[in-house]
Order: sequence, then C-alpha cells, then structure tokens
Amino acid sequence: MTKRFLVTGGAGFIGSAVVRRLIGATPHQVLVVDKLTYAGNLDSLAPVSGERRYAFARADIADAARIQEIIARFQPDVIMHLAAESHVDRSIDSPGEFVQTNVVGTFVLLQEALRYWQGLSGQRRDGFRFHHVSTDEVFGSLGEEGFFHERYPYQPNSPYSASKAASDHFVRAWHHTYGLPVIVTNCSNNYGPYHFPEKLIPLMILNALEGRPLPVYGRGENVRDWLYVDDHAEALILVAEKGRIGESYNIGGRNERKNIDVVKAICRLVDEMAPDARIGSREELITFVADRPGHDLRYAIDATKIERDLGWRPAETFETGVRKTVEWYLRNRTWWERVRSGVYQSERLGGIV
Repeated sequence: MTKRFLVTGGAGFIGSAVVRRLIGATPHQVLVVDKLTYAGNLDSLAPVSGERRYAFARADIADAARIQEIIARFQPDVIMHLAAESHVDRSIDSPGEFVQTNVVGTFVLLQEALRYWQGLSGQRRDGFRFHHVSTDEVFGSLGEEGFFHERYPYQPNSPYSASKAASDHFVRAWHHTYGLPVIVTNCSNNYGPYHFPEKLIPLMILNALEGRPLPVYGRGENVRDWLYVDDHAEALILVAEKGRIGESYNIGGRNERKNIDVVKAICRLVDEMAPDARIGSREELITFVADRPGHDLRYAIDATKIERDLGWRPAETFETGVRKTVEWYLRNRTWWERVRSGVYQSERLGGIV
C-alpha cells in the first residue's frame, strides 16, 4: 500500500538517507520539510530530486501556521520527525537554539499533527503514525558494562541530549493525553555517506586526506556504538510501517568502538586508498585536545526489541561500513567541498593539549 511520508529534517544526514531509501526501495510518496540550516543540504537529496514521488518544502517546524498549511496540503499518512539541532559541541555554545528547535519545534509539530489526525476518519485515522526519531544520548552515560534498553531511565548530560529528552517526553505525553498514535526510536551514533563534516568520522576522513591534524577529545577513551546510516534508514521505515503504537524501539549497530580506535581505523583506510608520500602515515596526525564539558564515557544500545519484534538486523559491520564511508568521501569530493566552502572550518571546540 502506498503511503504519504512527511519527513522533517529530510535534507539532513539521517533524514536524507531515509528519503533516498523511501524513493529508491518503496512505492511511497515523500514530502521533505526542512529549514535548511547549516546541516541541511539539498545536495544530499540530489539522487531523488527528479522523482515524481518526491517534493520539498522549506519551513521551520516551529512556524505553526506554515506547518499547518503544509500538513493540510500534503495529507500525510506518516509524519517522520527528524528535524533537530544535533551537535553536542554546538549545544554547549548555543543551548537556546536547541531548545527552540528540539523542544518548541517538536511541540508545534505535535500540535499540528494532533489537529490534523483528529480531523481524519476511518482507515486514514487508524493508519496515521507520528514517528519521533531520537538519540541514545537521552539515557546519559554507561559504565564499562551494560546497555541502554527501552526502559532505561533518562539522564541527559548535555544541552543537546536534554533537549532531545524533553522532546521524547512531549511525544509520549501527546500519546497518553490525547491519543495521538506515536512511535519513538532512539538510535546510536550514525555514520556513512553525506555526513556533515563536523562529526567525528567525516571530519577525520577529510582532515586525513588533506594532511591536517586529527583532533581527538581527551585520550580517545570514550566509547560509542556505531550504526551505518543506511541500516538506520531501513529500520526507521520498518518501524513507521510495522511498529506498535505507543512503543519505543532502540536501534543500534552492535559495533562498540573507542574513539581512538575509530580514528586509527580511518587512518589505515585513508593510507590504503589515498596514499600520499608528503603526508606519510595518517596516525602521526592524531592530536589530543581538551575534552568537552559533560562528555559521556560510553553509549551502547540493546537492540533486542527491534530485532525480535520486527526482524531488523544491521547489514553492515563497523569494518564494512567505515570502508564504504571512506570510499564514498573519496568519490564525492564535490559534495564535501561545497559543504566546507561555507561557514564550517573543520574544527573541534576543544583546545590542543
């Protein structure tokens, strides 16, 4: 059955992967709603921009009148909400922007989704879903053992994760208070093609290619569970179509790595695929910088529920996924050069130790 997906934040990293998969692997129609801030990039949607089932609307999710008009015109069956300010470092410097987009924007979207859903009837009303896409960072920091599961208590430690935790709670409240049919997903760290180059993996790839320093927070001991973005996109569509109303699903790659090991793996791959005698071994470029405030030690997702209930498994291991990612950046210099020609200068916010 063909559905109409309204994807907020669809020009972002994860959102664009979802849109490319929806157009490429399903019969569904897609409307992307994106404000096109620094991390929103229409180049990431170029592979599907000519498709008749794809459309784009530039809008701020906190603009209630504009969102109401877009929803009324498109008549979605699914609202998949990915629009968010997402970079922890930026949230430390500018927390107000994160509150405005992640909390106020989600509230506005929920109100307009509720208004729309209450006006539906029959199968349209029964089939509607509001799918809120969140992060594992809302759970705080793990010790050396254990995993985040769906009932793990929330303990956000950064302005970013606090704003996402708040949005998760609003979504659940709109379900329990008003009956809005919602689903929530919390994912581990994503990586892959079209990733904005302020994040760890693309930043390391591009700096390694150019022989620039590879800034690593602290001593690189922080652990993250890495999820290839196309695996995540597949999981999100599956949850939107088959997930149970009112439930949450954790999505992870079962690929825990210390940051320093991630960086060294990238160095080896770049040395292999793009050797440069002038630069030499890329590991020599690793530079430890002062740790950021509130840097959580370890995140790790227990994805048993989505695996058991919906049959999802990630297709990529970290080794296969990071190789594909390095290869993509080598093949797509035009994309990342256009991104980096703007305000972003490939810096971390910590100072060099």
